[in-house]
Amino acid sequence: MPSKEKINFAQLRVGILAIVALSCLTLIIFLLTGSSSWFKKQIPLHMYTSDSAGLNAGSPVRINGIQAGTVKDVVLSGDTNPQKIIRVDFVVDGEMQKQIPIDSIASISSDNLLGSTKFLQINKGIKPDIIASDAVVKAADTRQFDALIQQGYGVLDSLQGILAKVQDIVGQVEVGKGTIGKLLVDESLYNSLQATVNQVQLLTTNLNSKKGTIGALINDNALYGQIQTVVGRVDQLTSELQAGKGTVGLLLKDPKVYNDLDTSLTQINGIVTKINSGQGTAGQLINDGKLAQQLNSAVGKLNVTLDKVNSGQGTIGQLLVNPQLYESANGTTRELHELLRDFRANPKKFLSIKLKLF
Repeated sequence: MPSKEKINFAQLRVGILAIVALSCLTLIIFLLTGSSSWFKKQIPLHMYTSDSAGLNAGSPVRINGIQAGTVKDVVLSGDTNPQKIIRVDFVVDGEMQKQIPIDSIASISSDNLLGSTKFLQINKGIKPDIIASDAVVKAADTRQFDALIQQGYGVLDSLQGILAKVQDIVGQVEVGKGTIGKLLVDESLYNSLQATVNQVQLLTTNLNSKKGTIGALINDNALYGQIQTVVGRVDQLTSELQAGKGTVGLLLKDPKVYNDLDTSLTQINGIVTKINSGQGTAGQLINDGKLAQQLNSAVGKLNVTLDKVNSGQGTIGQLLVNPQLYESANGTTRELHELLRDFRANPKKFLSIKLKLF
């Protein structure tokens, strides 16, 4: 049986081993979580901002994207300045202090679009002076960005309204409402379209098979030859016209025809000028008012005469309106016809020679 001293020594070794194991585990955890800064010199810094934007203690601090430190605390500052509502306390590694000029700008950024992982971003300045320990890093002015975000909320509200309307339209289309809905879900329209396509295919087949006038125009070489012949004749005719052949060619090319036409137009213009000036019979007819009065008087007298004739006055009027005179004339004509007929039938009856001696 082991002695009490050995048991106590064994328990002491187990305790020491457990303590060493816990220390190693703690060291490994700190190394894995980035807390190895215990062994490095750290420079405390501060930043004031209007909103923490989800930044928490333990969030990383980066200089232009390079890991440089850790956020220690995010608290309300108690300041009434709207740009200094939140105070962010953070530390950076000692060797990284020389990478932070005094004109550097700090801001809260995110690793992804969802903004689930926040970190403190320091954009390196250009001045040669290095920021001092426990100093305040200037924060980026986010007022314009905040205003833009507020406007973005209004845009998002409008987009939500538009999306709701689009969803309503899509819902109506899906159930077959409206023209587009009919196009998408109505099989009769598809069948009609398919029938139209079939008719077009049949028409195309007929055109390719030389059926009909259009098919012959497309596929018949003889018709092409005839058209080519007609085109050749037209070209020949055009060439002859341009050469001045034939009547039409002379009209186009011979200046004599133009000169004759110009002379005729000049003569016509002279005649028209004389007529307008009252010269000659035609000019008198057109320009002399006295001749017009005489003509008007003659027409008036003619109208009176015609009225008398129509009313049966005078011989001509009786001839036109008196039926008895017509019957008498008709009877006389009839008797004359009978006399001529008898004369032709028996001329001796009417021709007799009497000789008388004294």
